Amino acid sequence: MDSSTITSAWVAGWAVSRATPAPVVEPWGYRIDVGLPGHVFRHVLPEPDAPSVRKLCETIAEPGAWLKVLAPPELVEEWITPGWTVPDDPGHMMFHALRRSPGPSTVPPPPAGYTVGTETRDGVFRVRVTAPDGSPAARGQVAATGEGATAVVDQVETWENHRRRGLGRLVMRTLETAAADAGATTGVLSATRDGLRLYTSLGWQLQGPLTGVVRGTDR
Repeated sequence: MDSSTITSAWVAGWAVSRATPAPVVEPWGYRIDVGLPGHVFRHVLPEPDAPSVRKLCETIAEPGAWLKVLAPPELVEEWITPGWTVPDDPGHMMFHALRRSPGPSTVPPPPAGYTVGTETRDGVFRVRVTAPDGSPAARGQVAATGEGATAVVDQVETWENHRRRGLGRLVMRTLETAAADAGATTGVLSATRDGLRLYTSLGWQLQGPLTGVVRGTDR
């Protein structure tokens, strides 16, 4: 997938997943009004360069504004102006071919005592894994993008005291199967450093770096 196509799908699905207003097309990419403390809005730049990033940094004054830039962090750090910070957790844009399984399910069973619950609401399919004591253990969700047959995987998380038990793989396979059954043929996601290892092991391919930049309170 090229950067423009994968970014268009990602922002569309991310907005559905997070129940934000639809992304607004801008000359440099997209704007999503998130409306949360510490995450007021985000600009996504699929084909960034120094002038466009610098202009946004100089123009935007709101603390909690974010830029998501498809470029490596060491390059983005040279483009941003004072008051902006690159967090120490580089992101990665990834994609994966989704196929309906003609045979037995590829979703692994949960460990003994764990239970899996799913629901679909407002265009978002969610999976939650519950520990034997009833506490949350893992979760994830996937949303169709409206951009062809693509779907965006989002908010995949395994609680720390339940890691290394295959729950991340269970969540991902459940989401992939649900998206494929709904007609999606390509999955897209943004991976953290830790998530990159899991997704790569499941066959997801790296599109490239996705660097986040946040506006602080000092100008």
